[in-house]
Amino acid sequence: MADAGLTASEALLAWLEHLAHERRLSPRTLEAYGHIGRHYVAFLERHRGGPQTLADLGAVTAAEVRAHLAERRTGERPLNARSLSQTLAAIRGFHLFLDRRCGVAAPQLALVRGPRVKPSLPRPVTEDQAKGLLHEPEADPDMEPWEAARDRAVLTLLYGCGLRISEALSLKRSDAPLPDALRITGKGGKMRLAPILPQVREAVDAYLALQPFILDADQPLFRAKRGGALSPRHVQATVQRLRGRLGLPASATPHALRHSFATHLLGAGADLRSIQELLGHASLSTTQKYTQVDAARLLAAYAEAHPRG
Repeated sequence: MADAGLTASEALLAWLEHLAHERRLSPRTLEAYGHIGRHYVAFLERHRGGPQTLADLGAVTAAEVRAHLAERRTGERPLNARSLSQTLAAIRGFHLFLDRRCGVAAPQLALVRGPRVKPSLPRPVTEDQAKGLLHEPEADPDMEPWEAARDRAVLTLLYGCGLRISEALSLKRSDAPLPDALRITGKGGKMRLAPILPQVREAVDAYLALQPFILDADQPLFRAKRGGALSPRHVQATVQRLRGRLGLPASATPHALRHSFATHLLGAGADLRSIQELLGHASLSTTQKYTQVDAARLLAAYAEAHPRG
C-alpha cells in the first residue's frame, strides 16, 4: 500500500515512470500521456480548490471526470471526439495504475462513458504514388546527392519494410549493410523481424557510399546536414515537400507508406497473420482494418470500370 499522503503530481510522475521503464512506451506517447495527466490533475486542483493527494484521486466522481472532458471539448484548444476518447483512456490507465500499484481505486470512473468515435481506416497511397515519393528526392537540384540518397533510403525502409519513422531512425551504423532480416524493436518493446528486400538494401548502401561522416558502430545511421541524428520532423517535412511537388493529397504522410506496405501486400495475396507479424501489431483486429481498405479499393475500381457503375 502506498503512502496516501503522496501528492497527485507525484502519483502522476510515478505512473509516467512506469510507462517509460516498464511499459517502454515511445517518448512521443509519454509526452501525450503526460500532457493529458497534467491537465487532469490541474483541473481537479482548480475544481476542488487546492492541491490533491493520492487519497483524493481515489475519491474522484463521475461528474468531475465528465466536467473535465467537457472543459477539454470546449476550451481554448477544443478536442475532437477521437482525442477526447484518448484522453479518457489515459485517465483510466492512470487510475488503473493507482489501483494496482498503490491500492487506491476510483470506482466512479466506471460510470463515465466516452464519446462515440467513428472508426477511421488507414489511408495508403497507391503503388505509383509510393514509387513517386521514393524517387522524387533525387530530382531535387537543391539537395546534396548524399542527402537525396538518405531521404530515399529512409522512405524505402518505411514502404519496403513497413517501419515506423522512429524504427527507421533507430537503426545504428552497425546495422548496415542490412542483413536479410532486421530485428526491430517496436511499440512497447515488442520485437519483430523485418525481411529486407534487395531494393531496400540497395537504397541504404547508396546512402552509405555517399554520406560524408565517419560513424561509430553505435551511432545513428541516418544523419542530418550538420552531422547530428536525423529527426522525425525532417522526415515529415520531406514528405510534405515531396507530396506538394507530386500533387499528392495531405494524407500522403510517412506513416501512409507503412499503411501502403500492408495494403499492397494484402492486395498481392499475403495473409493477415503474416502482415500482423511484419507490422508488429499486438492485436489482429488492428491489422484487419487493411481488409476494409482493400475492399474499398476493389469497390471503387468496380464502380469506375463497370458499365452500370
